[in-house]
Amino acid sequence: MKTILISGGSSGLGQATAEKLAKKYKVVILAPDAKRIKEVAAKIGCDFQVADVTDYGQLEGAVEETIKKHGGIDVLINNAGIWIEGNLETNDPERIQKTMAVNAVGTMLLTRAVLPHMKKAGRGRIINVISQAGLTAKPERSVYNGSKWAITGFTKSLATELTGSGITVTGFYPGAMKTNLFASAGVKKNEEKYSKYMELADVVRALEFVVETPEELEIPELGIKPGWY
Repeated sequence: MKTILISGGSSGLGQATAEKLAKKYKVVILAPDAKRIKEVAAKIGCDFQVADVTDYGQLEGAVEETIKKHGGIDVLINNAGIWIEGNLETNDPERIQKTMAVNAVGTMLLTRAVLPHMKKAGRGRIINVISQAGLTAKPERSVYNGSKWAITGFTKSLATELTGSGITVTGFYPGAMKTNLFASAGVKKNEEKYSKYMELADVVRALEFVVETPEELEIPELGIKPGWY
């Protein structure tokens, strides 16, 4: 049975993915809020690790503990992310740094912690949840899209780096979804627009497809978005 580690697993797409995959696999969700993630893991019936993706020491410990308990990590889903919007000059500098740290550097650090174990096993699948923002440019999105473009470049380069290793890398590019991403950043929800966003169940099905694709096959990238997006 595959062991799947999902960052940002205590809410939104991460939680919905964990709920679906835990029915068939050993799922471990990772997030920094100990109280929240413990409650979510109990509800889902999966394992959890408390760690902040911006802290490599915490991530290394979480990965080691996961491998000790479950024997390895077959699939890593880098899903943790936060939102920021507005013109660059109005963005708080600390928020800019936090966005880049979570969205971009956090993905790199967790991958760095997992990769040696996958290389030792000679197999594995890494799925980076990026967003359509990693493919497009929009006004008032310079920081957010910049963080996502960074992971697009990271994903494509890492895939090349790992050619022949038995480890595949997928860039997953979902469009607007019904999550609490915006609310968590203090952004008021536009109800009319939000009603047209994708249902999480539809996005999870696409992720599940990547997870269940035979290991010898690579899916370099997969996108899903509303028709109007």
